[in-house]
Amino acid sequence: MRCRTQTVSAIVFVLLFASVAFAQQTKKSRKKPAPFKWVNTLPKNASKAIQHATFHSDANDIEVGYCILLPPGYSQKKNDDQRYPVVYWLHGGRPGSETKNISMVKYIEPAMKDGKIPPMIYVFPNGGKLSHYDHAEFKGEQAFLELIQHIDATYRTIADRKGRAIEGFSQGGRGAGRDMFKHPELFCSAAPLGGGHQHEKRISESEGAESKNLTISPPWNNTWDLAKKYAEKKNAPKLRILVAVGTEDFNFEANQEWSEHMKSLEIDHEFVIVPDIPHSSQKMYEKIGDDIMSFHVESFRQSGGLNRPE
Repeated sequence: MRCRTQTVSAIVFVLLFASVAFAQQTKKSRKKPAPFKWVNTLPKNASKAIQHATFHSDANDIEVGYCILLPPGYSQKKNDDQRYPVVYWLHGGRPGSETKNISMVKYIEPAMKDGKIPPMIYVFPNGGKLSHYDHAEFKGEQAFLELIQHIDATYRTIADRKGRAIEGFSQGGRGAGRDMFKHPELFCSAAPLGGGHQHEKRISESEGAESKNLTISPPWNNTWDLAKKYAEKKNAPKLRILVAVGTEDFNFEANQEWSEHMKSLEIDHEFVIVPDIPHSSQKMYEKIGDDIMSFHVESFRQSGGLNRPE
């Protein structure tokens, strides 16, 4: 009897120790996000093709970082008169950082080098503390609009909507979805990917409340109400829109519902369901990256934003 009691006690001790160890390991694995900064340094493993720079944001009265991928041949003398279309790639996650999602360059740069797509500029903004929102003293959306002006003034861009596209994943997919409807005069092409539009719908239905601790102002600043405003706007500039989401993405159903919402408003768009991929921009690009990039190219072609000399 005593032996049996000791055995049971030993088992209980082992299980208790294992549960404590698991809890500690789980706590370690849940790393807190790095503190927000308007200017971040490139990681050591960043592509050699990516460049980092800053501009002054008047809205925030501070220097703000961005990353940029210039196309092959940009600095060659023979291309001095060449102007290029620009894709603005909005990062996921919160808080913002211009170094988030720059890993997408490993798909974009080879596509240009191999001639799959023509030379284009890709810009990776810092979305601000509440990624891609103006919130409290952090004006992420205003910084983005200022960045567009800076890019056009600093690089050889096609400086109108005919040569601009917006794209993003997750939080960036939400941001791209809002910005394309708020500022159709700035972009001819948009690819909101894997966005959490269920949160956008909650904001629409809850007077701006995304959660108990976060309220978005104004409350109509969401992908549902902005779609309606865009559809109601007479003579709104025509957008080419590509929405894509993976079947294993936790935002899958929300993207289906948002697509149906746009259909009900008669907003033309392509809705691409990517089989067997989770919530991952890289997995998506491995499957349909060439199609996404080619979508923007076709938008630029249709708008007359390709092959424009200075």
